[in-house]
Amino acid sequence: MTTTVQTQTYLNYINGEWVASVSNKVEKSLNPADTTEIVGYVQKSTEADLNRAVEAAKQAKEKWRKLSGAERGEYLYKVAHVLEKRIDEIAECATREMGKTFAETKGETARGIAILKYYAGEGMRKVGDVIPSTDSSALMFTTRVPLGVVGVITPWNFPIAIPIWKMAPALVYGNTVVVKPATETAVTCAKIMECFEEAGLPNGVINMITGPGSVIGQGIADHEDVNGITFTGSNGVGKRIGQSALARGAKYQLEMGGKNPVIVAADADLDLAVEAVIAGAFRSTGQKCTATSRVIILNEIYEEFKQRLVEKTKEITIGNGLDNSTWMGPCASEGQFKTVLSYIDKGLEEGGVLLTGGKRAAEGAQANGYYVEPTIFDNCTPDMTIVQEEIFGPVIALLRVASVAEALQIANSVQYGLSASIFTTNIQHFLSFVNDMEAGLIRVNAESAGVELQAPFGGMKNSSSHSREQGEAAKEFFTSIKTVFVK
Repeated sequence: MTTTVQTQTYLNYINGEWVASVSNKVEKSLNPADTTEIVGYVQKSTEADLNRAVEAAKQAKEKWRKLSGAERGEYLYKVAHVLEKRIDEIAECATREMGKTFAETKGETARGIAILKYYAGEGMRKVGDVIPSTDSSALMFTTRVPLGVVGVITPWNFPIAIPIWKMAPALVYGNTVVVKPATETAVTCAKIMECFEEAGLPNGVINMITGPGSVIGQGIADHEDVNGITFTGSNGVGKRIGQSALARGAKYQLEMGGKNPVIVAADADLDLAVEAVIAGAFRSTGQKCTATSRVIILNEIYEEFKQRLVEKTKEITIGNGLDNSTWMGPCASEGQFKTVLSYIDKGLEEGGVLLTGGKRAAEGAQANGYYVEPTIFDNCTPDMTIVQEEIFGPVIALLRVASVAEALQIANSVQYGLSASIFTTNIQHFLSFVNDMEAGLIRVNAESAGVELQAPFGGMKNSSSHSREQGEAAKEFFTSIKTVFVK
């Protein structure tokens, strides 16, 4: 496909207006597939800009809260319609900003549309229950009320779906929003804001501010007028956000890292397992919190599975995500690119054996991009760094075990518990996996990555703050229960 490159400066969206930062400074958003291309310039905002955005949301919250759920839902339907009209444009922008293929970003945009429609419908669903009272002449019931102003802090790996799956429920349940996207994908978020603007949401109900996480993200966590914070990102940043919110009594929700295992039992469908491991590990260049990073394989089928996996991995085409022949794009940024290469070096230092990949891809058109070959390590042990720590790139470690029980023990031997998968046709293996695997998302005979929008999503251990996103579970975070007793 062809693209017309237009470099422009994108502003903050505050109180229904596009405004520049008081700093008069901007930051570049580069195309990781070709770093000579600047996708756009975004605002390097300050605390003063953030205060303005929070104040706008604070002023708007009362009128927004008093609308019916159906009225708020109608706005989300309108946003979905606008996004649908612009699906190709916004998907292309996301590909240029963070690198994954156009097919993936178009699918992500379609998911964003579906999420908006789902939560638009939530505006018509019940918000409480009637509870029997011990007093026969009384009525007792519950209802739900919004938190108020919600700060939304989002990562670069899903620049369309994650902001929408946080903002849509926040809005339909009556909150106003200040969103701070990752700088790497702030242009894409600005285009999403344009959809909200075109849909006609009242001024101040939704606001976007871009800038450094240390200033804007931390500022949201510390701000006394922000009543709730929903965050997706790294563990270190997430814990700081949570500590700041806890210190001042704000509600918070953290979705963080993963080190997701796939167990391949001796009775598995190997073709299915190979395809799922490749998709789970290398789609989006491994930059998913639910990406497959450890493959734990039973002795009996280890060599055969390894051979099939390597052969299929070598067929992967690497390149610009806007090229229809590309299967895997670049790492999203220079920082992530260097991190992935450093983990590959660490894997070699600790005795891992490269089966394929392991290097930067820099031939021809790849020379100006952050490309890393799909990488598979053999001879891995549970204590190795590449088996314990999140890499967030196209790197997987293979581990050999004698039993499913041993596989489960190794699968649980990390600090994370986000997603996990097993390939088996044995009902006992399936039951053991479901009962004993310490992860918030369990998948059987399917890749580790992915969850449907109507289902709760979140992790265990250090993968989350133990709350859940998406589906009806979002209501638990974005509202508080009020119990009413009428005599």
